[in-house]
Order: sequence, then C-alpha cells, then structure tokens
Amino acid sequence: MNKIYNEVIRETIYYDSLENGLEVYYMPKKGYTNKYAVLGVDFGSNDLDFIPIGESERIRVQEGIAHFLEHKMFEQPDGGNAFDKFSKLGASANAFTSFTMTAYLFSATDNFMESLGHLIDYVQTPYYTDENVNKEKGIIAQEIKMYEDDPEWNVYFNCLKAMYSKHHANIDIAGSVESINAIRPEDLYKCYRTFYNPANMKLFVVGDLDVEELMSTIKKANHKDLAFEKNIRSFMPKEPIEVNQKKIVEEFMVSMPLFYIGYKDVKKDMESREALKNEIRTDILFDMIFSESGDLHQVLYNDGLLVGNISGGYLSQKDYAYAIASGVSRDPEKLKQVVDSYIDGLRKSGLDRQDFEINKKKKIGGFLKSFDSIAYIANNFLSYRFRGINFLDYLEVLKEVRFEDVVDRFDEFFCQDQSVISIVKPKLEN
Repeated sequence: MNKIYNEVIRETIYYDSLENGLEVYYMPKKGYTNKYAVLGVDFGSNDLDFIPIGESERIRVQEGIAHFLEHKMFEQPDGGNAFDKFSKLGASANAFTSFTMTAYLFSATDNFMESLGHLIDYVQTPYYTDENVNKEKGIIAQEIKMYEDDPEWNVYFNCLKAMYSKHHANIDIAGSVESINAIRPEDLYKCYRTFYNPANMKLFVVGDLDVEELMSTIKKANHKDLAFEKNIRSFMPKEPIEVNQKKIVEEFMVSMPLFYIGYKDVKKDMESREALKNEIRTDILFDMIFSESGDLHQVLYNDGLLVGNISGGYLSQKDYAYAIASGVSRDPEKLKQVVDSYIDGLRKSGLDRQDFEINKKKKIGGFLKSFDSIAYIANNFLSYRFRGINFLDYLEVLKEVRFEDVVDRFDEFFCQDQSVISIVKPKLEN
C-alpha cells in the first residue's frame, strides 16, 4: 500500500486502488480496542437522472431508489440477512443513505477481519426479486409516513424546498409512497450496476490492525471480476440563483414553533483545497453570527424570541451548498426580521477581528476533539473524498484561514434575497 503522513495532525493513512477500481484507505489507531469500517458508494437520493452503464439512453429512475436499494442490499441469495451474520460475529452494523452518498458500516472489537470480509462480500452481492422488492415497499412506506408526521424532519425539508426549485435536493431521500411503489427489480439492478461498480466506491478502515492482514482480507473478499466504470454520466437540472419561495409554514402537534432559516449559496467551480478553505471560512462566519456567545444570540434571548440555542452550519456538496440556522422561537417571523436587521448592521459596522480569532480557535479545538472518534474520521474522510478533498488537510487549511478571508466571504453570503424561512407552528385544535 501507498503511505502518506500528515505532519499537522500527526496521522498516517495507507491507501491502495484494487484491480477492479475499489479504493481502500486505512488509518492506524494504536491502542484502540474498537475498530471501524465503512464502505461508501458515490450514489445518493439526488442521483435520479443518468445513463446506465452498458446502455446509451438516458433514464430517470424513481425518487427514493437509492434509499430503497440500501434496504435491499442486506437480503442475501441464500435467504439470510447480512445483519444476522454481523450479530453472530459480535459486530454492530448499520447503513445510511444521504442526498449524495450511501454507506455500509460496522464496528467491532473482536472478529473484525471476518466482519470486514462479510461487509465487502454482501455489498458486492445484489439480490432483487419481485417478491422481496414488493415486501420492502410496505416497510419503506411506513418509514415515509413516519417522517411525514415528524415536525423536525418537515421543518428541515421544507427549508430545502424553499431554497431549491429544480435541484434534486428538494426531493425527499426516501421518496414518496407512490414513487417507491413503482420501483421494479430491473430498476434496482440498473442503479446497482451503474453506481455500485467498484470504481465508484471507497472503503475506509480505522483501528489497531496489521496492514498486511488487512489487505489480504480485503483482496480475498473483493469481487475482482466485477465490471467497473469510472466515468458515470449523470445529470442535474440547472438550478436558478434565486430561491424557490421565501417562506413555508406548516402546522404540527408541537408545543412551540420550530424554525429553519436557510441561506442558498451560489456554487462556484474551485479546486479541492480552495473549496475546503471556502467551506471553513463560511463555517467560521456562521459561528461569528449565530454562536451562543455572540451578540445576536443575546439580542434574541433578551427579546424573548429564542428558546435555547441556534443550531446549524454550512453544508457544501459537489453541485450545491447552503447554510442553515435552526431553533425554537415564540415568534419565528419576528426572529427572522431581527436576524436580517442584525446582519445588515454587521455589514455596515464590520466584523470583529478578535471575534474571528476566538471562533477560529474554537473550531480548531472542536476538530481535534472530534478526531478522537474513529467513526467521525471514517465517515468524514469518505464524504470529503467523494468531493475530491483530502480530509486530512482540514486542520492545515483551517489554520491558514485569515480574518480577511472571512470578511471577503461576508461580502457575498448571508444575503437577505438568498434567504428563506421554514416554520412549523402548533396546530390549532377545534
């Protein structure tokens, strides 16, 4: 395996690319009893429009199909379930689908190599039939209905729908009951062959392990005969710069109104290190505006508009980005007016250099503390790697960010005309 050492965080990563295109990364963590592995697929709920590998015609698949496929990967041709073997080995396994990625993961203290071989084998063994696909539809339909009744999910997702009119980020990860009922086994196989080809997947392992034994286990389990293709042709509608709608309000059985304020960003083409720097400086700017120790929080609290703290941050993906500030308020619309007024005033008075230094130091401390979590390391490394960014560069780039970088960013972001608000308010009973 190749080896890189990051002097800033004093961590080593071994990496290799197998003959079928699967990229493998390993970070040793000496003295850790727990070990963690995640196999990521560059395929999420946003990937609906593409040309299947081996075909020439562009297709549009059903909404929610990436999440549906994740559910079906655990069903094996012998009738067993992949979770059952993990349980027998004493490993804790899980999976998730996001807008941009699907991940299959497990952690274990014992029987790690056997569990790792099982992880690679079952994810590379699709098995979809009319019977097992139809059975899954009822299970996922119940999950969809559960989220439809969840005020926290709805206030968040309505914020995305308010920001985006064309981009698939405005489509629920799980799809709708109607869309999943239209999914067929052949649709799943087309998605699997296209996106689950090894060149579109990455494996990250972290723990106290022997490198040679690790690679031997991976190569033995890897289905090296699988066809692979690096250049997947997928498509996304062109998203206008303007927000879709300024406000969405819904009623749910909540005791206090919930709010999500969204700031839609204009995604620019940047090389990977520049993109990471832009993400970090925007995160610092967010904290300078919305942190608990900031002036805005104190104003909102003193006015009785904010209950608790404001949560959120900046999220950047390949082709879209936004910031979200969320919380609980007795009057979310009034709160939004105060936020807008505060940001306008801050533009006129200017950012405070000392405030920048304080929030930068907090971010450095938070990153170093988070790096003790092996799950945090693995999941973030893969997420950034799919965007062409080396997560190990994060601390180095963070230290390079200057006050002037944040000031420049403030000139172009957190603008009122690019902001929206989503509100969930208490349902009025008759």
